[in-house]
Amino acid sequence: MITLIDYGVGNINAFVNVYKRLDVPVKIAKTHKELVGAEKLILPGVGHFDHAMTQLNESGMRDTLDELVLEHDIPVIGICVGMQMMAKNSDEGKMDGLGWIDAEVRVFDKKNIDYVTQLPHMGWNDVKPIKDIALFNGLEDDAIFYFLHSYYFKCNRSEDILAITNYGGEFASAAHFRNRYGIQFHPEKSHHYGEVLLGNFAKLNENKHVASKNYSQPSYTG
Repeated sequence: MITLIDYGVGNINAFVNVYKRLDVPVKIAKTHKELVGAEKLILPGVGHFDHAMTQLNESGMRDTLDELVLEHDIPVIGICVGMQMMAKNSDEGKMDGLGWIDAEVRVFDKKNIDYVTQLPHMGWNDVKPIKDIALFNGLEDDAIFYFLHSYYFKCNRSEDILAITNYGGEFASAAHFRNRYGIQFHPEKSHHYGEVLLGNFAKLNENKHVASKNYSQPSYTG
């Protein structure tokens, strides 16, 4: 079962449609109670970093998500801004991130980008895995994914970099630390390649981590 975190920011229906095609059960969580029993979590995100963090904080799900990810080791994948929220902070805003991965989010240096379209980094690009992790199983060497972003994920620990992409220099287009995954591109918009990756995420850790139903109450009231 995949649980999609719906805090008002992200392409929820696109993920639902992909998993329907893959015949993978999926549910949408809009409250902390709907996170009960989560086996796998997807944190989507689009738009401005501070707006996304504010929406998540005010959703009432923040404390439960921290508990699921940090204490119960429930696998989670952050996508685009959802990945960036997993870092400590971002050049795009003033708020703290989730801090689930030791990283910061930095703006691309336009001086290093020779392409006609400089920022945002928009369109299809290569993703090169540099670690042998099942998330990229079955993806050919020439797999490409759809990107739309002006900020990139800067891992403070090189061992947390899962895949790299070149746009005016190499950056971490995927990261991994323990049960936490982040991808900068949009698999839900990446056709066959994206479906394979989302299918791989559904298969991770076949000995499923099922969250306890005894959660602490969230401190947020939104």
